[in-house]
Amino acid sequence: MSQLNSTSTQGAGRMPIGELLVRRGVLTEEDLQCALEHQSSQQHRKLLGEVLVDLELASELDVVEVLADEYGVPSVDSLAKIADPRTLEVLPRAFIEEHQVLPMFLIRNTLTVAVAELSNLYLIEEIARRTGHEVQIVAATRSAIETAIKSWLPAANVFVIDDIYEDIAEEDFSVIERQVTELADLEQVAGHGPVVKLVNFIIYSAVQEGASDIHIEPGDQSLRIRYRVDGRLWEKLAPPYRMHPAITSRIKIMSNLDIAERRLPQDGDFNVMLEGRPIDLRVSTMPGTWGEKTVIRIIDSEHSRLGLDQLGFSSATLSQWQSLIEHPNGVVLVTGPTGSGKSTTLYSVLGQLNSADLNIATVEDPVEAKVPGINQSQVNEKAGFSFSTALRSMLRQDPDIMMVGEIRDGETASICMQAALTGHLVFSTLHTNDAPSAVTRLCNLGIEPYLVAATLRGVLAQRLVRKICPHCKATWTPDARTAEVIVQSCGEFDELHRGEGCGRCRGTGFAGRIGVFELLIPDPAFLDAVAEGATLQALRTQLEHSGFRALRDDGMDKVRAGLTTPDEILSATRL
Repeated sequence: MSQLNSTSTQGAGRMPIGELLVRRGVLTEEDLQCALEHQSSQQHRKLLGEVLVDLELASELDVVEVLADEYGVPSVDSLAKIADPRTLEVLPRAFIEEHQVLPMFLIRNTLTVAVAELSNLYLIEEIARRTGHEVQIVAATRSAIETAIKSWLPAANVFVIDDIYEDIAEEDFSVIERQVTELADLEQVAGHGPVVKLVNFIIYSAVQEGASDIHIEPGDQSLRIRYRVDGRLWEKLAPPYRMHPAITSRIKIMSNLDIAERRLPQDGDFNVMLEGRPIDLRVSTMPGTWGEKTVIRIIDSEHSRLGLDQLGFSSATLSQWQSLIEHPNGVVLVTGPTGSGKSTTLYSVLGQLNSADLNIATVEDPVEAKVPGINQSQVNEKAGFSFSTALRSMLRQDPDIMMVGEIRDGETASICMQAALTGHLVFSTLHTNDAPSAVTRLCNLGIEPYLVAATLRGVLAQRLVRKICPHCKATWTPDARTAEVIVQSCGEFDELHRGEGCGRCRGTGFAGRIGVFELLIPDPAFLDAVAEGATLQALRTQLEHSGFRALRDDGMDKVRAGLTTPDEILSATRL
């Protein structure tokens, strides 16, 4: 059944892999002899190709390309770009992981499979026997196969939705003709094709459009699905109301929630693969007057890994911030309301500081992006693993740099301050409206003012504002009254811009967001005032006299640069 059979009969006359590599100039005769001696000395003998790679005498790709030529089969490097993830279903997951093979695509009755060990004819025949298809093999490196398997099978609860219909026909909705009330019926309908297709489309399109949240909201005999894009909600779909129970149940099944429980809120999560990258989705259901409302938070790790120079810092603020985060110890805070980009900023900081000679540890709720080389832990309040509990344990793990997702209580704040005093650099977030308020917030949590003054290295307050769409950006001249308000609130201006609205920005005139920042680096006079217990108003007055640039000042610089509009800045930085 295998199409390898056409070349396998020549096996007896094949030249050994070592000689082929010598002939190609990849190895010298001395290299080959060294590898053969090493192979024979090993108790558990490896294939010669594996020995050559271990000794760094040849690369995996060199070995695979030579074997592919000898066996007369193609070699493939970038599996993720040409393979169809859905084809993995033809073989059991355990078999794929054990034998390190990758089903790539199925055309008619021919299954193409990537393998690293071309000489294992029994494995090829076993694949053909299990699948019932003709098997065509291609050669790939073991590392490429392992990477693809880890990408496409990262966990048991992963749904691949790369290939989704761009639209869903109305007739698909007509499959459900009645209100579903029985639990058994719900389970059946939730797995029905049109429901699965609709839920997949909702998630797929939300990720494609850069949404941060999906809201599925039932009304009085109505159902609407809204996306939060660039901080604003807008309606995407209005499916028939009778589909609501099945949609909710489908999402609950995907996130391992109890579909029979509709009276209490529930929280869960699941993952999807989109364009070769994992997307985390956090699900929250809440009973309401017209039924359960479902909100799905989309955590795209690709958007969480931005460089500091991509966040919107001015050159002066960026230089100060980079100097601040290189302190050997102390507490550095990022403040702002929910959704202001605090986590993204901290991930950017950790990405820059990450190095092999540092132990960087985090405690988060939740872990929004997995960063290689950093030890990340997720809070589990139900199990008793709180921020304070995790911090105590973390301090026994010999950390150099610590990141605490949020300071929520006095105990967590106190441990952070003590860690800073004992030589650690601690990053965390607070929910305050501006940078000076972080000082009084810490004192309100029970931290002594002198301890705040001794450990605080800096506070970054931030907001996210929408950027003008570059495709419909135009010069804008406000009327006299509006111009007067802008000048009074934000200062003089030469020229203003706004988006006129186009298809690419859904008529909003905005596309994407950018950060607006104020950076407080306390000087000795400010720290003395903090230690003496100065009021928030006194601290703000002192900062004004020292030339401190507030959020609105930074925002107006972005208005003058044509990046955003005065309305965005005035709305985000209300006094």
